[in-house]
Amino acid sequence: MQGIEKRFGAVRANRAVQLRVDSGTVHGIVGENGAGKSTLMSILYGFYEADAGEISIEGLPAKIKGSREAIALGIGMVHQHFMLVDTLSALDNVMLGAEPSWRLNVARAEVRAKLEALMRDTGMTVNLDAVVGDLPVGERQRLEILKALFRGARILILDEPTAVLTPKETDQLFDTLRGLRARGTTILLITHKLKEIMALCDAVTVMRGGQVVLDAKIADTSIDGLAEAMVGRRVNLGREGAAAKPGAVLLSANGLGVTDALGVARLTDVSLQLRAGEIVGIAGVSGNGQSELLDVLSGLLAPTQGEMTLGGQTFTPAHWLSTRRARALRLAHVPEDRHRRGMVLPFAAWESAVLGYQGKRRYSGGWFGWMRQRAMRDDAATMMERYDVRPRNPALRSSKFSGGNQQKLVLAREAQFFDHEPQVLLVGQPTRGVDIGAIEFIHGRLRAMRDAGGAVLVVSSELDEILALSDRVIVMNAGRVAGELPIEQCSEAALGRLMGGAGH
Repeated sequence: MQGIEKRFGAVRANRAVQLRVDSGTVHGIVGENGAGKSTLMSILYGFYEADAGEISIEGLPAKIKGSREAIALGIGMVHQHFMLVDTLSALDNVMLGAEPSWRLNVARAEVRAKLEALMRDTGMTVNLDAVVGDLPVGERQRLEILKALFRGARILILDEPTAVLTPKETDQLFDTLRGLRARGTTILLITHKLKEIMALCDAVTVMRGGQVVLDAKIADTSIDGLAEAMVGRRVNLGREGAAAKPGAVLLSANGLGVTDALGVARLTDVSLQLRAGEIVGIAGVSGNGQSELLDVLSGLLAPTQGEMTLGGQTFTPAHWLSTRRARALRLAHVPEDRHRRGMVLPFAAWESAVLGYQGKRRYSGGWFGWMRQRAMRDDAATMMERYDVRPRNPALRSSKFSGGNQQKLVLAREAQFFDHEPQVLLVGQPTRGVDIGAIEFIHGRLRAMRDAGGAVLVVSSELDEILALSDRVIVMNAGRVAGELPIEQCSEAALGRLMGGAGH
């Protein structure tokens, strides 16, 4: 790609971008949210047409005016949010739009035979008859890759492929990608996770402000070098400051248990304490009870057994904490899934910025129940300034912000909407899908809340994040507490053993 230019109104998303990728390699594309990397890959896949510049594929000029042309040139793309129809089978999802015959029985048989051969060649397996909505995330991603390969992709673009994967699924994906590289497939990997770039890629391109600021072979760079190139300054994502000095217990939970509608135990005898001036990390492979624990502690889900004490009040399953009561007791919650639970994507940013707090006297109580929109907009603008949410436009639709800026907006709402900062802050996956600059910012805010005397609980599937933030770590396995360690005794190996149920 040579001299690629792309504007969206006044925003110059790509500025004379040069990108060269060698055949049969894994090439990383990294940069902060808004750096222009997704725009560049969308131009390559035909979602956008460049305003200027040239593209060559295997030495030949390529005119890509749409995805149909890109696919015909052997380019495939797997998006961060999968482009699958949940109500169709895996087989029909692959066939959709590429039916080899108008007779569906004949078409299905032909597609099945080709997919089975492709699965044998690549080692990727998917239940072709399963309804996609019933498949685990890792299998859906394999299906997306198979769909691209079925259409003849020799160049495969992956956008944040590990954002929703467990560590085990990530390892499986990397094994798959190494196998594809060995077969001659060229892979373009967009990710925020620099350790993945170093572990998997042959070369990397760093973008900042719509421009390429670094092109390097992996052997010639480092995580620190990539981080500095992305942000334009040195970045510290490690531990900072002196050890915490925990104070009084602000939240205490004893013997929590949750059994779902099918009679499956999701939490079993979970007990913990959150103290003032301390960050407690919850580590574990996704699906081991962390989500249920957050829901119980925040008042979204009543447990089937156990009790909790908060603000001098004790709650039991029959009379559990409500979200309204939680706010009154200065407990705030940043949910794991910001799209489904943290905001309403079609809403303007100022509307998402007051969700759950719209009943405050400052915003309501006017004539005939009218809400005071000007006050809401003003407070949203203040939050966006304090938390560096970009662009600083409260009227912009929530869905138009990058993942990192959406996360900062939700964190700002939960951290700022008390007369004082929350006493207890529960945060699920604080930096999932967030760029390195936003990660540093969010970590700094969480530490500041701890240092101001708050108790912070962080649930994260990223061990690096747990080790960087936590003063104490609780590991969960199969819905139980597998172990609890002070940070001084924590390492990836020690936590990994507990996560796998192997004990200390």
